[in-house]
Amino acid sequence: MSTVTASTRTRSQSPAPTRPRTRLGWRARFGILSLIWGFSFLLIKVGTEGYAPFQVTLGRLVFGTAVLVAAMAVKRERLPRGARLWGRMAVAAFLLNALPFSLFAYSELTIPSTLAGICNATSPLWGMALSLVALSEDRPTRVRVAGLGLGFLGVLTVLGAWQGFHGLDATGTAMALLASLSYPVGWIYVRRTLAGTGNSHLSMTGGQLLLATVQLAVVTPMFTGVPEHFAVVPLLAVAALGALGTGLAVLIQYGLVAEVGPTTAQMVTYFIPVIATAAGVAILGESLRWTTPLGAVIVLAGAALTQVRGKGA
Repeated sequence: MSTVTASTRTRSQSPAPTRPRTRLGWRARFGILSLIWGFSFLLIKVGTEGYAPFQVTLGRLVFGTAVLVAAMAVKRERLPRGARLWGRMAVAAFLLNALPFSLFAYSELTIPSTLAGICNATSPLWGMALSLVALSEDRPTRVRVAGLGLGFLGVLTVLGAWQGFHGLDATGTAMALLASLSYPVGWIYVRRTLAGTGNSHLSMTGGQLLLATVQLAVVTPMFTGVPEHFAVVPLLAVAALGALGTGLAVLIQYGLVAEVGPTTAQMVTYFIPVIATAAGVAILGESLRWTTPLGAVIVLAGAALTQVRGKGA
């Protein structure tokens, strides 16, 4: 649910790096990453209980950027150079960070965190649909097209389309779906304009998050005022969302991609809605209609099929 996947897409075009030695096995780190991103939607919900959505997003970016800047300092890496490159990174920052983070924060004012997490799982479906027209190397197969159709059938199931979407906030749901759409749009942009720059993924992502932070720092005062008081629990949620869900998660994902490859690392996408749903129901006491888990399973099955490579039947 962040810039990591964009880096993953770009990395797949470069030679496989040497596998780093780490204390934790890749399966343990995979599980930690799934938990971090799965709980991110709960943290967004808690954050918006004390602060405006733009403030939650700005805080998230500030804490996330701080983690990456610290990592860059430890590894002695510098930010990328070149005005043209920074201009392209600014667009990527908007599409992959500022816009989707803000949309998810606003969506959770009116929809449960469980639904937001499931909407996030539609990102591979949007990516598949967009790649058919934007990426010539991604040719459709019958299996992948079937997965696309199955996935959107799952979305309709989650929303209870045959019941007229009763009980759902249309605006909030639309915002969450637009947020999930923003990610593949950003990935395609990155793949077309930022691949092969010669800079490390860490420095590129650090610069990207820095630009997204600046974008939110400009926009937030236009729509919100300074909080009259700083609620502690929501503030801690925002700090955790940024430091863990946006900063540490990126670093963990880098290690996974280097060790097991992008395909396996991207499988974390299918665990996020499960954890988000469990956390929302168990901790926040959110209600769960039978259509939600059923639709989520269908969405994940469809998303998995869209990732199948090779000849279609």
